[in-house]
Amino acid sequence: MSEPVSLARLEQVVDTSGVAARIEVLLPVGARPRQLSVRTLLVGMLACQADSRPAHLARVHAALVSLPAPDRARLGVIATWKTGPHTLTYRQVEYTFGLIVDALAKHQPDGQPSETLATVVDALVEASIPDGHHNTSTSLAVDWSDLESWALAPHSDGITADTEASWGHRRSHAIGQKDELFYGYYFQAATMVPDDDGRPVPELVRRILVTTCSLDPVPAFVAVLQRLHHSGVALGDMLADSGYAHRIARNWALPLRALGASIVTDLHPSDRGPHGTFGGALCHNGNLYCPATPTALLELGPLPRGASAQATVDHDRATATLARYKLASISSDDADGYHRVACPAVVGKLRCPRRPTSMTLGYDRPEILGPPQPAPVCCTQKTLTVPADVNAKTRQKHDYPSATWRTSYARRAGAERSYSTLKDPASNDISRGWCRLMGLTPILLFLTATTIVRNLRVADAYDARQADNARRAAAGQPPRTRRRRRKTIGELAGANAPP
Repeated sequence: MSEPVSLARLEQVVDTSGVAARIEVLLPVGARPRQLSVRTLLVGMLACQADSRPAHLARVHAALVSLPAPDRARLGVIATWKTGPHTLTYRQVEYTFGLIVDALAKHQPDGQPSETLATVVDALVEASIPDGHHNTSTSLAVDWSDLESWALAPHSDGITADTEASWGHRRSHAIGQKDELFYGYYFQAATMVPDDDGRPVPELVRRILVTTCSLDPVPAFVAVLQRLHHSGVALGDMLADSGYAHRIARNWALPLRALGASIVTDLHPSDRGPHGTFGGALCHNGNLYCPATPTALLELGPLPRGASAQATVDHDRATATLARYKLASISSDDADGYHRVACPAVVGKLRCPRRPTSMTLGYDRPEILGPPQPAPVCCTQKTLTVPADVNAKTRQKHDYPSATWRTSYARRAGAERSYSTLKDPASNDISRGWCRLMGLTPILLFLTATTIVRNLRVADAYDARQADNARRAAAGQPPRTRRRRRKTIGELAGANAPP
């Protein structure tokens, strides 16, 4: 079980976000003032999740009324009425929460949060990033996961209690488990991961989004990243799996490049390999290659999981040879996304008879034995100007599937770890039944509270680990590493081992 988060820190997150006052002005004013304020309700939702309780309004009420007496009086959980002290009731919690949902939800639901709700969620999640960690990394790992609704799936008549939910598809990578359908929403998160320099950072969730499954989650999350960029946060590496790569370029790759992000993604199998030419050069895995590139090198795929050490060395050697045939980039993108590349023989990466100067290079470089006839543009010109629409979907930061790309892409596991902590049965498990409210808005509000508590726990664990490493370094001790105990069958069998 995780360590509890103090009430003071939960209140600090709500106050830092500034959303309580913004929501309060949206609520109707009755003849009698409400005992439960928006600020207290948000604190109660965070306290409920900090205690690893399910996301039920009854649990929020229980979390508030179980606070110490001074805190209950300060937060308005106990108010002075004409008849004396009055303790907050469940119906008051339900009433105030309903007002908030009505104020933040769309009048005509379309499967996405309203603009007001989106800004509220962004502010709350950003406020959970502790001071000192806002700019420790510009790299984000994004992914989506299933979020089941408590409502039953619609019957043949189409009637269901959660009209905003829809059928979705989830994949299972576990052995013996097949892909299946579920009824609910897609939950997306952007998690901070280390930059390519390798400096450690806490894996904090920076932004979240919940949409109905009938919408494509990829373009929907672009708007979230655009708001993050416009808030002053620089976007660096954007790590995503092939689910994000196998999309129309204008739905993912092009908008991110316009924001200054560098894409590091696993190409979908249908996007791998040569796909057309430009100026005679091969469009292959997001780059332009010499038309005389050997076919065996163009057939290289990503290193399979569990590959042996020798297979890894051979694969890395082959991808390094393939890089010799790549047209070298000699300029960065201009304002319109255009850049220039040069023939690999011109820059001294390989030997080609069409470039006489390159034939003086050493024999450690590959040699083009049969240049294409007739000579294409890439063989007659030293450089090419490449427009933004060439390799628009597959172009990325590192050569795919090189060793550099593999090391960089491994950071995407941070997104998987975020979901594992959010679905941890020992703390807050967001599987079906965790939240029994219907509709996108109430579910997203409670999911935001869970994400905030998760961020605070991860930041605390990271700071404690860094402090312990500093203490051990000062004492001349190596950093603490996880011990992996491995026992053989013979050790387990002991004296009863067969001869």
